[in-house]
Amino acid sequence: MQGEAGTGSAWEQVDLLSFAAPPVAVQPVASKPIAAESIAVEPVVDEPVVEEAAAEAEAAEEVAAVQPPADPADAADAVVAEPEAEPDSPPGCPQRLLILDTETTGLDPQRGHCIEVGAVLFDVAHRAVLSQISFLLPCDDNPARGINGIDPAVTRLVQPWQQALQCFEAMVAAADLVVAHNAAFDRQWFGHGHLPAIGRPWLCSMEDLRWPAEKGLRANPSVRDLALAYGVPVWAAHRALTDCLYIVQVFERCPELEQLIQAGLEPRRLYRARLSYDERHKAREAGFRWNEPISGAWSRRLSEREAALLNFPVVAVDDDPLQRRSA
Repeated sequence: MQGEAGTGSAWEQVDLLSFAAPPVAVQPVASKPIAAESIAVEPVVDEPVVEEAAAEAEAAEEVAAVQPPADPADAADAVVAEPEAEPDSPPGCPQRLLILDTETTGLDPQRGHCIEVGAVLFDVAHRAVLSQISFLLPCDDNPARGINGIDPAVTRLVQPWQQALQCFEAMVAAADLVVAHNAAFDRQWFGHGHLPAIGRPWLCSMEDLRWPAEKGLRANPSVRDLALAYGVPVWAAHRALTDCLYIVQVFERCPELEQLIQAGLEPRRLYRARLSYDERHKAREAGFRWNEPISGAWSRRLSEREAALLNFPVVAVDDDPLQRRSA
């Protein structure tokens, strides 16, 4: 019996409690969850620190009351990019060059014609091309076709060469200086036929510019040799714009371009070398030409400074009573 009573004691205890008064049900009180911040322990702050912070807040409110809030648009307008600084150039150095070349039917403008013009407007300070143009001029015959490769029939095809010529004249007007390789040849074609006269000063990149000695160039280098000396690939020759672009790329790679131009613009005179036959190699190495333009003499156009640097005597042609001839 004891074993049975022990087994059912738990149930018997529940039955005895049932005689007691029923417990009053307690309704749970709905409440909002308590945020962790609300039970956080506030740090103890010294009173002087609180007073100082309050004073700063009050001062900020006074400033805000006097000054209106900043307009975001005004703040955006206030951020203005500074203009890019212009590259420095020596004073008096021409800044806009018109690099040009011509293709012709012969050597004499009185008997031949210019059949192609190429030109590039070049900014010296930025070493940059501003505009470029190339156009053919109509002709009936081209005896120099073997050199320039221009079929005269192609020059007579319909194309806006008149409008191209107007653009060329605008480029001339925008230039400070005209540059050509063998300028004496190219210059003579302007003011004849369709081509207008050019009133800008000229500079010869073959005769007037003294290229750095480390380039190993002759005194009067060809366009091809000049391009190769400056690492410019040579892919074609004897078309007007192509030769212009070779000069452009040389100028882009030439850090001393401004100094070369200024030295090239020094006043020049025609000088004759005073050398014996056995010393003629000195004149040739210095860029003097035999029989041109003075018959039977070595001559070259030089500034007084350049003439003084030669290692052989020279005389200005207009000062030489024996060789006083016009260039």
